[in-house]
Amino acid sequence: VPEGDESIAENKTAEAAIKAHTEIQYMLLKLGSDMGLDIWVAKNDRSKELQGHKFSELPRIKMALPTKFDEVTTKTIELIDVLWLKANAIVSAFEIESTTSIYSGLLRMADLIAMQPNLNIPLYLVAPDERRSKVINEINRPTFSRLDTPMSQMCRYIPFSSLRNSLVKIGSVTKYLKTDFLDEISESCEIEET
Repeated sequence: VPEGDESIAENKTAEAAIKAHTEIQYMLLKLGSDMGLDIWVAKNDRSKELQGHKFSELPRIKMALPTKFDEVTTKTIELIDVLWLKANAIVSAFEIESTTSIYSGLLRMADLIAMQPNLNIPLYLVAPDERRSKVINEINRPTFSRLDTPMSQMCRYIPFSSLRNSLVKIGSVTKYLKTDFLDEISESCEIEET
């Protein structure tokens, strides 16, 4: 295989991963908005768009986070891919991991929990189906499993296919959904003892 063909294939794979990340991020933002929740997109992703739909123009998007957090916590939260908010409370946090290593999103969530230990919000790692074992392994690393509450008990995995299939099924009833429907489409990240 000529060298040029290998780097072209790598570039196409990277482009596909970036496109999938943007698609899933948009889906989560739109879903939260359609459910009547306020939404937050990572500060560095504000300018993104999907098929001509700009993230920054979605209904219910917040341009500032609630001011109840200290500056260090706010800087961490600002980079989480998607947040769903109700009033000034975060009701769900999502990290999408198709373009980066799994642990980068987990570190942001672990930092959030370490800085705000009384914060009790559902955390979700959303990743391609083929990365499932990688997600489970990373969440159960000693760094995350030795927290006061292990990350595997706080964070659930949502495969891309589950999110996509669920959005097709729910269609026009989205506005009636409650956030706990995510329990049905997500998986536990705890490793069963054998």
